[in-house]
Amino acid sequence: MPNSRFLKAYVTALRILSSYGLFFLLKKVRGEVWAERHVDGWHRKNARRLVRTILELKGLFIKVGQLVSILTNFLPEAFRQELEELQDRVPPGDFSGIAGRIRTELGADPEKVFEDFDRSAIASASLAQVHRAKLSDGRDVAVKVQHADIEEIARRDLKTLRSILRLVERLLGLRGLEEQYQQLEEMIAEELDFEQEGRNMEMIAANFSDDPQISFPSWIAGYSSRRILTTEFVEGVKISDIAALNALGINRSELAERIVGAYCKMIFVDGLYHADPHPGNILVQPDGTIVFLDFGAVAHLSPEMKAGIPEFLLALLRRDAGKLREALKRMGFIARGQDESRAVETLEEFHEKLFERLNFESFTLGEVNPESAIEMKMETIADFQSIDVSLRELTSAFRVPKDWLMLERTVLLLVGLCTHLDPGMNPLKTVRPYLNRYVLDNEGGWRGKVRSTLSEMALAAVALPEELHKFLAKANKGRLVTRVEGLRESAGLIYALGHQFLYAFFTVVASAFAYSSHIRGEENLRSWGIGIAAFFALALLVSMVRARSLKKRA
Repeated sequence: MPNSRFLKAYVTALRILSSYGLFFLLKKVRGEVWAERHVDGWHRKNARRLVRTILELKGLFIKVGQLVSILTNFLPEAFRQELEELQDRVPPGDFSGIAGRIRTELGADPEKVFEDFDRSAIASASLAQVHRAKLSDGRDVAVKVQHADIEEIARRDLKTLRSILRLVERLLGLRGLEEQYQQLEEMIAEELDFEQEGRNMEMIAANFSDDPQISFPSWIAGYSSRRILTTEFVEGVKISDIAALNALGINRSELAERIVGAYCKMIFVDGLYHADPHPGNILVQPDGTIVFLDFGAVAHLSPEMKAGIPEFLLALLRRDAGKLREALKRMGFIARGQDESRAVETLEEFHEKLFERLNFESFTLGEVNPESAIEMKMETIADFQSIDVSLRELTSAFRVPKDWLMLERTVLLLVGLCTHLDPGMNPLKTVRPYLNRYVLDNEGGWRGKVRSTLSEMALAAVALPEELHKFLAKANKGRLVTRVEGLRESAGLIYALGHQFLYAFFTVVASAFAYSSHIRGEENLRSWGIGIAAFFALALLVSMVRARSLKKRA
């Protein structure tokens, strides 16, 4: 059952949300000048509040915080800077617990198993901490030891997360959250198996055996177990330490391209990739060699996903909606059966707006920022409203393949990392040579591609009457419209829809708080949660009525 750990998490979430609600209220009263002067301090205060809670709760909450802290362009800088503390300052456990774990797993005290063992941890994370040691043959090693109570904490965290996801499913009518939970549960189970981590390290290292610029520590299986991992000790500069990289004379743009290149090989060629590229897991040596650490999160791509990803990227680069739809279908995003036609219809309506808004040829990582991301999300919401697509229909027509979840998380971390190294990097231009090398070669080389392109042009000419038929059919159904951008009603609709998402989020969080309190018998807190949830639910209902009237006038 949810306990005080999760009650504290809910309370912290509500305090942060309430704080930002107060800020936006004061902004309306005191104006933009006041808001600009105080917004950074507001972000720092709430970020510190979040960090304190995460460090107190530990467990899986730290992993979530670490993921958020690396999203350089998706958070206000003042907020993100405070979260960076989670990358390096996770408090280590007591040495007595570490010694007991080594005694249980390896059969003796640390001082007897190793020639020398440093009692002070050199790194600590959500699941384990790392100590430096020396073997009897003189080799320096890193010993990664699981926290004594982490398996029970992970079990409780996952159980509470599952109850929250089920609540979200019921309130919002979403589908597929149970499948995403199953994927997360599998990922945590794999990360807690250090013997599997050692095997993962060896498999990926073998795939890079002919690349001297990519390195991996050696796994020392004789001093390892399911809960202890001993590897060669490797030194280097943390990849996010810009000052140290500059002091070494490392070209950061080239470094970012080599990181992306390594991931292109892992994803497009090997189908096996390191799924946790946060700054603490990648070192750079003085000669520029990249060293990957921590292989607890390693993912395999299914053959369909492996083949579909390059097809998807090529479709984006070529602005080809048909190929984009085929790639998504191959990757497993479009649900089979009765909802498939709805998914195809939605994509046909939606793809042109995607291509209009994103210039993939000139796009750079530095262009991504919270304001532009929110603006695009609001435009997307309005687009879904304009083609009369509900959230329930979308979640029915589309599904999230289980091997996409890890890949998406990896890409987010990679984008944040590369943005930090080189904000001017164009990721798709960097990926294009690897697409040419790994994809076009597999399709019969350039001669085969030219032949394929000519065939596609001929088919396009043949299909032209059918496209005209679709165009006329839309006109007959009354679905062919000319939109005038920037009308007052459209702006009001987008504004109202944005509030709907905020009200829905507040409702879910408050309902989860009330549910947790009810389970624990905290009836006073439950009443507060129900009251807050009811307030935001009413606000959501009012906003939906307003949006409907605006939609009729737009």
